[in-house]
Amino acid sequence: MNDLNLGEKIAEVRKKQNLSIRDLAKLADVTPSLLSQIERGLANPSVNSLKSIASSLNVPLFTFFVSEVDKKSLIVRRDSRKKVILPGSNDVVYEVLIPDSSGNLEFAIMDLAPNTSSCVDRITHNGDEIAYILEGEVKLFMDDDEFTLFKGDSVKIPLGTKHKWQNDSNSESKVVFAVIL
Repeated sequence: MNDLNLGEKIAEVRKKQNLSIRDLAKLADVTPSLLSQIERGLANPSVNSLKSIASSLNVPLFTFFVSEVDKKSLIVRRDSRKKVILPGSNDVVYEVLIPDSSGNLEFAIMDLAPNTSSCVDRITHNGDEIAYILEGEVKLFMDDDEFTLFKGDSVKIPLGTKHKWQNDSNSESKVVFAVIL
C-alpha cells in the first residue's frame, strides 16, 4: 500500500488553484508556517485544520485521501476481455467491457449464437439496462410483450422488468448492454 502524503495532495490542489501558501493559510485560518510544514510532511494537520483547508480550496475532504488511479488499468483491450459463459448456456458468451465490477455499472457485449436465448426464464436486474444491437436481429421479451430489434436499434429496460433475449436467425447476434445498478 502506498503511503498517504496529505501535504503533497494539499500542495497539488493549492497550486492548481494558483494560490500561494500565504493566501491559502489566510483562507483556512492557519498560519503560513503550519501550512508549509504540512505540505512538506513535517507536521500533521488536526482534523479541524484539514476540514478548514479543504473548505477553503472548495474540495471535499476525501480529495486528500484518494490515490491516483493507474490510467492503464482503466483500459480493456479487445483480446484481453473477460469472457463469461453462464452454466447451461454454452451458446451465449458475455464479453466484459469494463476492468472491474466494483462500481455501479455492468457493461458487456452479449454474443448470441444462432437459434439461442440468453436464458430459459425471463430475468430481472437490480438496475436499469440499456442495450444497443451491434449485429444481427434479436427478439426481446419484456414482461408480456415481444419486440424485434435490428442492428442499430437500442432499448431501455427499466429496473425490475422481466426480460430475455432471443436470436431466431441463422447468424450470430451481438448486443452491447449496460446495467446501471
